[in-house]
Amino acid sequence: MVKNGAKNVATATSTIKKILITQPRPETDKSPYFELAKKYSVELDFHPFIRLEGIPAKDFRKQKIEIAQFTAVVFTSRNAIDHFFRICEEMKVSVSQDTKYFCITEAVALYLQKFILYRKRKVFYGADGTNKSMFDVINKHKENEKFLYPCSENQQDNEIINWLKHHNCGFATPFMYRTASNDVKEILNKNGYDIICFFTPSGVKSLFDNIPAYKQNGTRIGAFGSNTSKAVEEAGLTLDIKAPQPQAPSMVAALEQYLSAIMKKK
Repeated sequence: MVKNGAKNVATATSTIKKILITQPRPETDKSPYFELAKKYSVELDFHPFIRLEGIPAKDFRKQKIEIAQFTAVVFTSRNAIDHFFRICEEMKVSVSQDTKYFCITEAVALYLQKFILYRKRKVFYGADGTNKSMFDVINKHKENEKFLYPCSENQQDNEIINWLKHHNCGFATPFMYRTASNDVKEILNKNGYDIICFFTPSGVKSLFDNIPAYKQNGTRIGAFGSNTSKAVEEAGLTLDIKAPQPQAPSMVAALEQYLSAIMKKK
């Protein structure tokens, strides 16, 4: 009988054995995920629930957004960075060296080194990975800036848009890519995961695209980011592990806290 990738309620308090990370497997074995798996003797599976499809330059042009007119860019993911510079290259747009970049985390900010000469005077990021901490940084530098917030066609962070509106910032939200659900039915049906971790609202949507009648049945759910947490709760699921938090800036840190707490209860 298919259990939709979940344990039944009777085993909800049993030892955590299998965790599903709905992202690609880290490229290096030195990832903190593997240190976590070894420390707590858990099995980690990595399967991306979504894939990104770039919006072609010819379709981007229909949005009538002139990239060169903007002086600052807001990035909430590495994917947004990839597609921003892809569009610029396809459209032969030269990005000014004076452009400022505001990023959700330091990791996202450092990824910019792939595309630009990294200077701290023009690259900024929030202290703890939350929108609020990024807003605090933007607020210090927003005067006379025009912001671009590149995002997915089917996924925007309304909190960011509302903040920019409320603070009378000139901005545009160009769609540069779109998300599509991967087929993960077999993965979910074959494995009884004790924890499933999501990183985007689209990942949560993919779960129900694959198994519309999915029931949590004791599986713990982790979510990274306020929008992902909201999507989990709006889908009627119980959210057990939430990041970022002051003491858990990453999903690995949040899992560490959760697993540590379970160990202490034994």
